[in-house]
Amino acid sequence: MSQPGVQTLRFRRPTNNSDSTPAKSSPAARHAGILQDQLRRANRPPWSPSFGMAVRILLLIRVTGAMYSNIQDCDEGDDSHPSTGPVLILCLVFNFWEPLHYLDRGYGFQTWETSPAYAIRSWAYVILHYLPAKFLSVVAPDVGKRAAFFSVRVALAIASSVCEAKLFDTVKHKINNRVARYMFFMMATSAGLWNASTAFLPSTFAMYTTTLAYAFAIVPASNTDSRRTLIATALFATGGIVGWPFALALAIPFVLEELFLFAGDKVSSEARGNWLVNRWTRLLLCGAAAAQIAVPVLLIDTYFYGKVVAVPWNIVKYNVFPDAARGPDLYGTSSWTFYFLNLLLNFNILLPLALLSLPALYVTSRVDRRRLGLVSSSPEQSSPFTLLALRLLPVYLWLTILTLQPHKEERFMFPVFPLICFNAAVTLYLIRGWMEVAFIKMTNSPYQASKSSIFRLTTLSVVFFAALISLSRIAALWNYYHTPMTVVYKFQSEELPRVLNATGLLAHPLLPPEELDHYHATKKDDSDEETIDLAPIKDFGLRLCLGKEWYRFPGHYLIPDGIRVDWIKSAFDGQLPAHFMETPAHAGLRGRRYGTAVIPPGLNDINREEPMHYVDVASCDYLIDLDFPHDPAVAPHEPRYAIESANWERVSCLPFLDARHSSLLTRTLWIPGETWQTQNTYGDYCLLRNRKTVDAKRGARRSARGIYKTPRRGD
Repeated sequence: MSQPGVQTLRFRRPTNNSDSTPAKSSPAARHAGILQDQLRRANRPPWSPSFGMAVRILLLIRVTGAMYSNIQDCDEGDDSHPSTGPVLILCLVFNFWEPLHYLDRGYGFQTWETSPAYAIRSWAYVILHYLPAKFLSVVAPDVGKRAAFFSVRVALAIASSVCEAKLFDTVKHKINNRVARYMFFMMATSAGLWNASTAFLPSTFAMYTTTLAYAFAIVPASNTDSRRTLIATALFATGGIVGWPFALALAIPFVLEELFLFAGDKVSSEARGNWLVNRWTRLLLCGAAAAQIAVPVLLIDTYFYGKVVAVPWNIVKYNVFPDAARGPDLYGTSSWTFYFLNLLLNFNILLPLALLSLPALYVTSRVDRRRLGLVSSSPEQSSPFTLLALRLLPVYLWLTILTLQPHKEERFMFPVFPLICFNAAVTLYLIRGWMEVAFIKMTNSPYQASKSSIFRLTTLSVVFFAALISLSRIAALWNYYHTPMTVVYKFQSEELPRVLNATGLLAHPLLPPEELDHYHATKKDDSDEETIDLAPIKDFGLRLCLGKEWYRFPGHYLIPDGIRVDWIKSAFDGQLPAHFMETPAHAGLRGRRYGTAVIPPGLNDINREEPMHYVDVASCDYLIDLDFPHDPAVAPHEPRYAIESANWERVSCLPFLDARHSSLLTRTLWIPGETWQTQNTYGDYCLLRNRKTVDAKRGARRSARGIYKTPRRGD
């Protein structure tokens, strides 16, 4: 009791509780996640980005990836896709970018998978990207279709950024601040997510939906939270129905929790019957509601294919129940080590950390139980150990399922890429916990442990090292394999303007090369840069051909309108894509249906070569080919066109890594410096001009315009 005139000190603020005893601080309220920090619990939580900041950081990185990453959806057996040998598959450029280009422009390549006879690619998925592709052509009609390619990629970057940030934010609130922070920087710097986040693939779409679904599924299931169940179920269903049916397997841990675990509920033995009925009923109703997503997908696919089709079922039937002559194994098989090697390329040291997450969780349950809140168990509640184990399970489940399949591709792993970062972050956090326990046991001083920087430096070094290796891998992909996209850009920006310039079809003739270099070196800005109209090029009837480089074709979005792209015979003896039936550019989606509903000739589902898809190389005006001077052995039907100077002129030749004659380490990673680069061997990735046909067509156009002397400037 205080005395009058006596000064007192008050160490705690008074509470509004009727009880006069001061309220104790509640660390559990501050550390409400499954994993709870044991040091400095009374202090404010460790720093991690807010949701808004996470979106902005990820958006900056993903948009950069959209502008500069390669198109890596073909497994050609090189270093970027390790396998036991070349895997002969149809590039997914032809299954998604080309159908989108057809919907947009009225022409493009078609594979057997989009033929109505087989219908195992969904037009509903393709049409999701139609608006981003058309957006720039509406708001800025003069930018050209190349901009539409990057517009779609930027839209994918935005979707990925939001999904990743949402998962990070949920982990921060429901698992642990530190785990969320580690995971965020792992996702932001991962070489795997750099490629996967902006890939136009159903497996990437399944990655978005799975990531967002787990952002809700991480919250413990509860009978009072139907919203969590409905949204997660709808997202899993969307990924499986619109994207890739096999991604539904990733919902198994979520379903098990919904049906059998108390999770966020506390259930007495007397109430378990009603609790079980409520949980099962709720999941069945949510599943029935989510299944309605199949209705618009069915309608869209039926409209474009011209008959009733269920594409998800066709995909499952072809891949799971094939007959003896069909199935995915036709397109190559790989050993069981394929995904482990590939994931090491994409995640380096994060992969072993991710695979150690369940064993690390078990060790923590034995040596650091308080970190999991395992003080005393109760039959009326689910153990935090079980809840966290279910959240770590999808990576193991997915890796096991895919490893058991003979046909393997990198893109199949995309749906769990963010979850690999989550598993790795959990392992890193648990290892930090072991270090804290060992430090306290050795020093017998929790206070010294709370002040030590060894734990922070350890986790920082792991995250930083993983980021450094990933950045080196990203640089390797750019420096070693970006040439195909650069060459087709030079075809559009340099070669075709020269052709028009030589025939007097440019409003302002180009400067000669020596003057052009001086002009670019002295100009102050790009405000006076003229946009060259390539529309007249369609009157030349030019043909661009590819032989053995068919699978690196980046798509018609990067080839100007008016250029015909065709195949020439190479050593490849599988089936190549055919051309869609062309429809007028102004026909719109209604007009495109006449092309998508037609069964094209020469396409089959047994990977049988169709000679009707080839043209005579003599009819090609331009040819894209890869020449390896250090490996001059000539395969059948694959002469070294780049050295046939009598017929072919080198327009642009850029270095391309020869993986077979380069060191494993230096071709996997990129480090600046001559010493590192001398371990690699390069070939020439070339755009070649047919001397006879191009000169003849230019001469014909000059004659038609009454120009009998070749313009001197810029030819």
